[in-house]
Amino acid sequence: MLEPRFVSLVAALFSLVLLWSSLPVAESAIGVNWGTISFHRLKPSTVVDLLKENKITRVKLFDTDAGSLRALMGSGIQVMVGIPNEMLAVLSSSSAASDAWVRQNVSTYVVKGGVDIRYIAVGNEPFLTSYSGQFQNYVMPAMLNLQQSLAKMNLAGYVKLVVPCNADAYEADVPSQGTFRPELTQIITQLVQFLNSNGSPFVVNIYPFLSLYGNSDFPQDYAFFDGTTHPVTDGSNVYSNAFDGNHDTLVAALSKLGYGQMPIVIGEVGWPTDGAIGANLTAARAFNQGLISHVLSNKGTPLRPGVPPMDIYLFSLLDEGAKSTLPGNFERHWGIYSFDGQAKYPLNLGLGSRILKNARNVEYLPSRWCVANPSRDLSDVENHMKLACSLADCTTLNYGGSCNGIGAKGNISYAFNSYYQLQMQNVQSCDFDGLGMVTFLDPSVGECRFLVGVSNASSGSVTNRRWVIVWYLILCGVWLFVM
Repeated sequence: MLEPRFVSLVAALFSLVLLWSSLPVAESAIGVNWGTISFHRLKPSTVVDLLKENKITRVKLFDTDAGSLRALMGSGIQVMVGIPNEMLAVLSSSSAASDAWVRQNVSTYVVKGGVDIRYIAVGNEPFLTSYSGQFQNYVMPAMLNLQQSLAKMNLAGYVKLVVPCNADAYEADVPSQGTFRPELTQIITQLVQFLNSNGSPFVVNIYPFLSLYGNSDFPQDYAFFDGTTHPVTDGSNVYSNAFDGNHDTLVAALSKLGYGQMPIVIGEVGWPTDGAIGANLTAARAFNQGLISHVLSNKGTPLRPGVPPMDIYLFSLLDEGAKSTLPGNFERHWGIYSFDGQAKYPLNLGLGSRILKNARNVEYLPSRWCVANPSRDLSDVENHMKLACSLADCTTLNYGGSCNGIGAKGNISYAFNSYYQLQMQNVQSCDFDGLGMVTFLDPSVGECRFLVGVSNASSGSVTNRRWVIVWYLILCGVWLFVM
């Protein structure tokens, strides 16, 4: 016969289990990445108003731009700030530098009515294969220094350190076989032990578009969420989309290290709208809407049924026309909004509004454009076009771009206008030895949009990040020679 005390204990535990099972599962939050590598950067206050108007409560930054952080003060938006990879070396070697960074970029803002900084991203994809281990050995020492700095300022329990990883950190033929790259096993093990002990999630960037772009044999429908004729069968599990397969490959890799239940945050995920075959408005809308609906359904994935990622940060909020095109011309066209805060396509973020709301009170330059002068011989225009496109953004003219089919004169006009707007419509910038002329008639053709710059753009936005890094390192006593 069971002792009464034991019966009571079993009953209590059973009641606790019932209570736990009845608790609501926290829904995933949809956030956005806010990048600022742009020729035409909106005022930070305009961007924050755009976030609030669309009820977006999570935003991820790639640095600690003071203007962006000041604009976020009092907004109630939860923020992930970023530390560029180039700063990891000094932060890993100097606790004083770490203290100074946290004091200047975190504790200054985490005050009453300040910025709700929840995460610090230590580097951005520092284990990326193409970096050849350049930043790998700095990550953990930097995190340990930063954790101590946060503790000194009584922020360690609130602000969490994370390391956004590219999906190339792990590999497998099928999801259940997922493992981290052999050369990363030791450092990833140290990383997940640190994350687990400090209550931080594993942050990963997943890009089905890049899988499709880089592999002609990749099934196109597998990149989306509407079902596929090429499902991946993994034992009893069947995967109908690349996102779930990629996510569960990470889950399996974490499980092999003993951390199969570690929370996962998707730091970057999205689809570009221009600059490559398959990068267009229709595909971007289909992918992003499919992703949002899939995640918010709380179905989870085969290895985590009913447990979707904690948070998902769409990449990205705005187009960044000054980004490097080394990965591809599409790099400048990931935004769900164009550079001026105007929605590219209808998108329901599941946050109360069925469509995206546009930025308000954007101050444009006058409605005028620079085009090729029809009365001049354009046979010697090549060098002028090269100059214009070496400084301004002409990526939509390339193969697969939205302006690829506008003809030779259209290409010239597009290049001239891009440079003209970059120069804030300075009259001399439309001269091109007499080959250009200013027009007040919009030369846009179909989906090929000839832009007009914004007059309330923040100056120095392209080079600002680099000089912030340089100036910070100088303050920390590190002398640099900048090429």
